[in-house]
Amino acid sequence: MNNAELGSYRTVARTIPAVDSQDGAGVKLKRSVGRNPGTRLDPFLMLDAFSTDNPDDYIAGFPAHPHRGFETVTYMLDGHMIHRDHMGNEGELFSGGVQWMTAGKGVIHEERPLPVEGLMRGFQLWINLPAAEKMKPAAYQNIEPESIPEFDLENGVIIKLIAGSITVEGMQMEGPISVESTQPLYLDIQLAPYSETVIPLPISHNAFVYLFEGEATIGHGLLSSHNAYVLSDGSGVALYTQEKSARMLLLAGKPLGEPVAQYGPFVMNTMEEVEQAIDDYRHNRLVG
Repeated sequence: MNNAELGSYRTVARTIPAVDSQDGAGVKLKRSVGRNPGTRLDPFLMLDAFSTDNPDDYIAGFPAHPHRGFETVTYMLDGHMIHRDHMGNEGELFSGGVQWMTAGKGVIHEERPLPVEGLMRGFQLWINLPAAEKMKPAAYQNIEPESIPEFDLENGVIIKLIAGSITVEGMQMEGPISVESTQPLYLDIQLAPYSETVIPLPISHNAFVYLFEGEATIGHGLLSSHNAYVLSDGSGVALYTQEKSARMLLLAGKPLGEPVAQYGPFVMNTMEEVEQAIDDYRHNRLVG
């Protein structure tokens, strides 16, 4: 790609390195976006990556806990996890599957990983809800691996589209999830060595890339694993590789432009609303 071509697309504006962290009952993970308030990217609140072949790092799981005011998206690359919530939903998340949960007014759920041979690997993403939707009823979707479309572009690029719709190289792609308020795009992109692709992105959207395998380049910047790369403004992003292959998440969403008040699993617009959520949870009013 020449400089003129590169100048038409988004470049890396900021790097957010993932840091080692723990959540739930001691599950080891890497947190990038959302590791502190200054690393949020509206409408995205947080991205956690987990990857280990040691069951001791994850088997305690995430015991029953509450949420209010946002959506959680769990994407399982490898492994097996069970979900249960107060609504009576029970789902099994297998390799390649997705759990999309809208906390809304309130949800109490648990996630229990099951020991498997080999790797337990995946991501959990938190997406904010606008003020008008923070108190809507909770909802849950379990998306089986076969329901997530995979597109082989025949140039060494494979795209799995979890949410949103795009057209790449003349191919119309539509994922199983569509959200009107934040219009998220959620892509899992694999590039073989010496391959390239251009992903169109709405100019209105914030976007970032999380590289988790290999090496890739955006503009003139070489990406390395386990960093979130916030992209500049533009109508698309050009991705390419050299001698190494790469695999990454590309996430884009329409910013809400609203204040964020957060205390742990409660994300509202004011601290008074957060305090109400805490009080509702303590007095069994969070759900229902």
